[in-house]
Amino acid sequence: MTAAAGEVRDGMRIEWDVPITMDDGLVLSADIFGPIAAGRYPVILSYGPYAKGLAFQEGYPSAWNRMVTEHPDVAAGSTNQYQSWEVVDPEKWVPEGYVCVRVDSRGAGRSPGFIDPFSPRETRDFYECIEWAGVQPWSNGKVGLNGISYYGINQWQVATLQPPHLTAMCIWEGSADWYRDMTHHGGILSTFWANWYDMQVKTVQYGLGERGPRNRVTGALVCGDVTLSDRELAANRADFGDTILAHPLDDQYHRERSPQWDKVTVPFLSTANWGGQGLHPRGNYEGFTRAAAKNKWLEAHGIEHWTHFYTDYGVNLQKRFFAHFLKGEKNGWDKQPKVQLQVRHPDRFEERLENEWPLARTQWTTQHLHGRSSQLLPAPAQSASTVSFAALGDGASFISPPLETATEITGPIAARLFVSSSTSDADLFVIFRIYTPDLREITFMGAIDPHTPVAQGWLRASHRKLDPQLSTDCRPYHTHDEKQPLKAGEIVQLDIELWPTSIVVPARHRIAITVRGRDYEYAKSTGARLSNFKNELLGCGPFLHNEPRDRPADIFGGTTTLHFGPEHPSFVFLPVIPPKQ
Repeated sequence: MTAAAGEVRDGMRIEWDVPITMDDGLVLSADIFGPIAAGRYPVILSYGPYAKGLAFQEGYPSAWNRMVTEHPDVAAGSTNQYQSWEVVDPEKWVPEGYVCVRVDSRGAGRSPGFIDPFSPRETRDFYECIEWAGVQPWSNGKVGLNGISYYGINQWQVATLQPPHLTAMCIWEGSADWYRDMTHHGGILSTFWANWYDMQVKTVQYGLGERGPRNRVTGALVCGDVTLSDRELAANRADFGDTILAHPLDDQYHRERSPQWDKVTVPFLSTANWGGQGLHPRGNYEGFTRAAAKNKWLEAHGIEHWTHFYTDYGVNLQKRFFAHFLKGEKNGWDKQPKVQLQVRHPDRFEERLENEWPLARTQWTTQHLHGRSSQLLPAPAQSASTVSFAALGDGASFISPPLETATEITGPIAARLFVSSSTSDADLFVIFRIYTPDLREITFMGAIDPHTPVAQGWLRASHRKLDPQLSTDCRPYHTHDEKQPLKAGEIVQLDIELWPTSIVVPARHRIAITVRGRDYEYAKSTGARLSNFKNELLGCGPFLHNEPRDRPADIFGGTTTLHFGPEHPSFVFLPVIPPKQ
């Protein structure tokens, strides 16, 4: 970096609150961490709303404390003074010859303006920041994007605009499709975003000023030097939850907040979390399979969604990728297999390299639901039967006999159900579960929730219309462009996407499918909470579907009936993986 501005501390030259002017004249605020020696360096950039000056430890204390206690390598080798939520620790990147740029997005932290998360205006701002960084005197002209969740999601969006200086990106657990991945699961509204907005964005809005936190390094006000009234703050932000509610179909609002896969051509590393059901895995797999980029890699792991981004495992993976594309290092990344999996067992993860996704050697296996016996069996039901349950209730489960041998199930899952309702609609929540020989359910530390099931899928019956071009046997793809109401008692076929997963089921254990009318619950109470979420964690984390305006009782509170038999062959389609030869 140039020696003209900033301060030198902890082995870095740091410039605070560097102005970046957008094409509409608004000025965003960025912090820049770079090597002390003058020169031109590759850039790692992030743009988002979580306030660049808010310390991870202060903004998200429960997540930080758990992470560093269980993974001491996260905190090792750093003062941890510059740790912020879901972005890189500059103390671990600057010594490798990178400049780290953190930008507060429009209306958040120390950047003024109107907050409208994931909007086209935000995406354009992100583009402008990339192009600004690419021509600075300390930049080698190669800009990489890196970050978790929000800082990954918006990478898909900005890549669609193809900024010339964008050279590589790492999307760490970043959803992509604003409708299918995020706001409406199977057409059912997720209440996550309204609650997230309250807990993680409004709390760091520009204009909180003296009412907000201070940067523990500089003492500066994290949320700007002006202090606005509640009325003024409200006028400077979108009515996010109600806006999402007002768009129940996949319309222009959703499409302009989602990537165009044929335009995503930049090299990328897409990393997913098996336990991220409800937000974090689907977009990573969709991006890997559908983006036009020729140079793309997929990685999948477990545990909390922020942890491996900061562990030696994750940081080393990121550094190998970026060193190859931003520095031109011949470090073997060009020979890296396209897929790296942390295959999940009930008690551990086993790393395995693969060449494609879904895996080419998958043995697609059909397990049929039997209504009379509540079993899950290889053979289809030979006689007709039905199972009915309260449409907003706990539903019905179908469980297999004990498995004779250990069985790996890794990949996307699909279910076909035949359903009727006493009303004009019904919501189906499909849960893939495993049980011990004595019928105790095994759950997993998920991306957010400590009691996550193996996989989940959702579908609103009136959204059953499929896209024939994009649907496959293992991944039904719904258009969500019109509602097709049910007639009372009418039997309809529902093809339901369960998000990709991985589990090696031990011998003598059982697999099961539960069809419910509401969100999965591991228990009525767990006591598990995180400081940045409103609700107790009962199995689905914060990714719930309990908005009464989206699910009025007169439509969704009737009786749902599942139909089985030769005329209604209900089944689940599983990706069974044989051992490598």
